[in-house]
Amino acid sequence: MRTRIILACTECKQRNYDVMKDKKAHPERMETKKYCRFCRKHTLHRETR
Repeated sequence: MRTRIILACTECKQRNYDVMKDKKAHPERMETKKYCRFCRKHTLHRETR
């Protein structure tokens, strides 16, 4: 089952992205480099709880 998760910037802590994830196949927290419009650069984004 795919669930909706929110990705937050690790530098400014803003919640920027809503993405879908299969929690059964990938139970760990998701981390990816994405563009943060508040920092105006590519930063690491982590899945929030």
